[in-house]
Amino acid sequence: MKFFSGLFACLLTTSFVFAQQKTDIWKISANKIDPSGYYGITVANGMIGIVSSAEPFKVKDVVLAGAYDLYGRGRVSNFLRSFNLLNMQMDIDGRRVTANETGNMKQELDMKHASFTTSFDYGDKATISYTYYSLRQLPFTVLMDVTVTARKEISLGAASVMEAPDALKDVQNYYNEIDRPHVVISLLTSSAKSPTGKLLMCASNTFLFSEPHGQEPRVIHEMWDNNMHLMKFGKKIKAGESYRYSIAGTSITSAHHDDPLNEAERMTIFAKLEGRERLINFHNKAWDELWKSDIQVEGDDQSQQDIHSMLYHLYSFVREGTDMSPSPMGLSGLGYNGHVFWDTELWMYPSILVLHPEMARSLVEYRYQRLPAARKNAFNHGYKGAMFPWESAASGVEETPVWALSGPFEHHITACVGIAAWNYYCVTQDKEWLKEKGWPILKETADFWVSRVERNGPGKYDIKNVVAADEWAENVDNNAWTNAAAQAVLQNATEAAKLLGLTADPDWLQVATNIPILKMDNGVTREHATYNGEGIKQADVNLLSYPLKEVTDPAQIRKDLEYYETRVPNEGTPAMTQAIFTLLYARLGDGEKAYHFFKDAYVPNLNPPLRVIAETKGGTNPYFATGAGGIVQSILMGFGGLEITPKGIIQVKSALPKQWKSLTITGVGPEKKIFSVKQ
Repeated sequence: MKFFSGLFACLLTTSFVFAQQKTDIWKISANKIDPSGYYGITVANGMIGIVSSAEPFKVKDVVLAGAYDLYGRGRVSNFLRSFNLLNMQMDIDGRRVTANETGNMKQELDMKHASFTTSFDYGDKATISYTYYSLRQLPFTVLMDVTVTARKEISLGAASVMEAPDALKDVQNYYNEIDRPHVVISLLTSSAKSPTGKLLMCASNTFLFSEPHGQEPRVIHEMWDNNMHLMKFGKKIKAGESYRYSIAGTSITSAHHDDPLNEAERMTIFAKLEGRERLINFHNKAWDELWKSDIQVEGDDQSQQDIHSMLYHLYSFVREGTDMSPSPMGLSGLGYNGHVFWDTELWMYPSILVLHPEMARSLVEYRYQRLPAARKNAFNHGYKGAMFPWESAASGVEETPVWALSGPFEHHITACVGIAAWNYYCVTQDKEWLKEKGWPILKETADFWVSRVERNGPGKYDIKNVVAADEWAENVDNNAWTNAAAQAVLQNATEAAKLLGLTADPDWLQVATNIPILKMDNGVTREHATYNGEGIKQADVNLLSYPLKEVTDPAQIRKDLEYYETRVPNEGTPAMTQAIFTLLYARLGDGEKAYHFFKDAYVPNLNPPLRVIAETKGGTNPYFATGAGGIVQSILMGFGGLEITPKGIIQVKSALPKQWKSLTITGVGPEKKIFSVKQ
């Protein structure tokens, strides 16, 4: 097994590959687009995700949060590809525009306003650019804005193509024109059933033209086959002139609305009559509000750009006012079937909670709404209270494929959910929420743990037969993270009862004080009862220092760090491990070692051409939102020293790397406070 001594070479090589002449802290650009080595980047609004493609006028995927059905993989619910409502075709002088005939192609993600632009030259005839948005103010609506600048007089033919993914069935295609005195609306609409027929999936779009009413191009509808149809128009453009048009569309399912077919058309009409400028203006204002909570690094533009990218993705994958929660890959594709794991509560949620509590509330609401399913899961396993599933989708039942032992045995997820509920109260101090929703979660998760332990005498309340946070340790006893996280939930539930004037079950603290945390002969915290120095998939013991505060002595924190950092292989492990090392070394005052692990957490995981993060070094399954959440935590709570306490957010001592002159965190907590650290 090859360990971290060789990491610097990997970092240098990867940094060289992605080197740019001047780093824009808000824009990620690529001017060398190789389709054979292309990994798309996502524009999303917390509900609908659009994944970029190397092919002109194409998007790779359209992904809707909350849309699951059984098909294919593992006999469990999976994310569904939605209708690809932004794919287009363009002809110039009767010839189809393809990647082979484009030059000077450039793609750029504007993170400040969540837009993705592709531009290129088409021979000596035209320069073309298009920008698409997943509109922040309209959860199910997207916009693509196209500009064609003619170098010679050209004949333009443009089409919007609606195509159903192969997995959908009973596809129905519709075309409708609504003619009013002030507007003509052409609606290209499709509906289909999900593979089992559980969901009705619908999409609709329309052209937005720049000409005054009555002078717009004539739109023609064409039906190609049962899975594809299109609408198109033609336009003559003189040399030196630019022509601009847009497509607005909506994708929605019966998981989101009782009448998705009509709603898709209504929302598309709404977007049409709002108009392009208003749509973009409201979208930009919404993102300006989000970015009032920001992380600002002085002195290291590449790190600043990367931090913005991580924050951008977290913001893109979560939406206020829902009961939805992000999967490890967010809305960037179908990775991990779109399921919700501990990745949410432990890795993504804390950063969102600190910077946008109103968005974090959606993630806790997701668990609250699925509390009845968690109670049934506990009952099925012979336990009390609520036992949350390792993998969760729409219903909240266990969705882990049968072959994975994590489903029946990775019980620490139930502690993660309880800790997340308590932390929401700690940050917001919202006692009404605690009484109505936080308390039921805390009580039920505490009841689970007192029934889960095996009482084998004084000081021997063992938790046996679990899959550890280090998932290479399967069916082990007294796992450090599981035991300590259970203790934390029992203590938090007791504290919540006091705040609410309720009587806590005295057994909660009795159990908490008797759950063992094991040590090895060398004084290092032992990962589990039979652990003997093996390689680990990810941080486990080190999580007792953060976020649990079970291990608080700096000497013990360092001892555990120095032991386990040498047990992590160079490959095959997720980015969050190095993020925890970063956070703890920053709090120990070792800014340089923290910076090494900060870079090691993600730089070797970057994929071209737009620096998207994969789950592992050299991996090819971006975008790994879990890793982004862990790394952002390492900045907020590590370098920034933020700490969630029962009285709110405070700042503890930390150290910056020499590369950073200062770190400023804006918009923290409900009061939108500013915290800073300087050299």
